[in-house]
Amino acid sequence: MSKKVLVPFAEGFEEIEALSIVDILRRAKIEVTMAALTSLHVKGAHGVVVVADALISELDATTYDMIALPGGLPGATNLAKDATLQAILKAFDAKGKGIAAICAAPYALYTAGVLKKRYTCYPGFHSNIAQDGYTDADKVVRDENITTSQGPSTAMLFALALVEQLCGKELSEQLAKELLLK
Repeated sequence: MSKKVLVPFAEGFEEIEALSIVDILRRAKIEVTMAALTSLHVKGAHGVVVVADALISELDATTYDMIALPGGLPGATNLAKDATLQAILKAFDAKGKGIAAICAAPYALYTAGVLKKRYTCYPGFHSNIAQDGYTDADKVVRDENITTSQGPSTAMLFALALVEQLCGKELSEQLAKELLLK
């Protein structure tokens, strides 16, 4: 059975991160749902409009194996303010399901109370997260069921780390080779 990943799209999302996640996971034959918070047409931080697959409020989040949050501003703060998304994050964490966030999006994990001890995010943005454990030593950091990454230039590495978690190292390495990352 195919793995399923939920990718929430909030107004002001970082386009490189969001679309890298969706693209690379779909290359791995993972079922990805682009879920908008308020409207199916969602405008990114740099004016790119994406048409989401569904509204997050209309989905049964319990059917997903992982949730992966793109960053961007104000996208990340919109994710942090959305009650439906915050409830989904708490439910995923309670079941030990995979939760991933890149750039400023770990802030939404922090507001949901699911961010673990060790994490990374966009350099300097950790000052908005009143929690110790930030590191900039690694581009992708995994702590328990939480995976975080730094920003646009790490988006492909982040997505490949998610592929590895869901489908194994062999497929992740094959995709990295096809994408000319190795």
